[in-house]
Amino acid sequence: MSRPAADPKDAATVLVLRPGEGDDPFEIFMVRRHGKSGFMAGAHVFPGGKLDEEDGSDAILDRCIGLTADAAAKRLAETDGRRALALHVAAIRETFEEAGVLLADGADAIELEDARKKLHEGTFSFERFVIEADLQLRVGELQPQARWITPEVEPRRYDTRFFLAPAPRAQTATHDAIETTAGEWLSPTGAIEKMNDGAIQLPPPTLRTLQVLATSNTINDAFADAASRKPPTIMPTFHDDDGTFVLALPGDSKHPVSERAFPGPTRLVLQDGRWWAREG
Repeated sequence: MSRPAADPKDAATVLVLRPGEGDDPFEIFMVRRHGKSGFMAGAHVFPGGKLDEEDGSDAILDRCIGLTADAAAKRLAETDGRRALALHVAAIRETFEEAGVLLADGADAIELEDARKKLHEGTFSFERFVIEADLQLRVGELQPQARWITPEVEPRRYDTRFFLAPAPRAQTATHDAIETTAGEWLSPTGAIEKMNDGAIQLPPPTLRTLQVLATSNTINDAFADAASRKPPTIMPTFHDDDGTFVLALPGDSKHPVSERAFPGPTRLVLQDGRWWAREG
């Protein structure tokens, strides 16, 4: 008897973009998950995590600028404006905790470093920091890009909203050395090449997102492309193809949704311990 599918937990992840060097039009800050992490252990991912209750508190939402609750709901195709705005807050908070950069007005570098340390120590809450520093959270700078939902076969599931965000000026991105063990700026093609060489691991949503971003020639193009469509909802379906694990995406012959979420490959195949994008 099969067990019922677990309910996915709301989450947010952020692709922080900055201008690239040389031939790379732009770079994205990526962190490597701790090898003992219960989710995506050892993989290179974008900063992110679960929605917290405090992300939707009155004190927090009153300090969001550039986006109303109704506008946030429209952007995310949600009916609850407060929840939609809280997801934007979660994206900002998690990026600060995991990458050390904060989309907000009102705090200097020393305050940010001290607050992040206290957050990691558990002696300070993000809500308290926002209130005491009288911060204004720049939620309007976040651009929804996609919505990935963990397949039903997985015991631990997340409903994750992917956002693009510009790298804040005068802030330095660093991994947290707790949940993540490394952090680096990589171009979309550079990250994919590292995966192909076996230097890093990329989970399926991360790989497909990088492939989509690799088609943009500038940061502005990446934002414009994401803004041109409603963030697609992508819930892969799992298949065992004669011993080969396959994740089918919308538009694939093995997926119930016939319309592609993005141009390009519609399935991911697990071979030699890595996921590879394929047509199907």
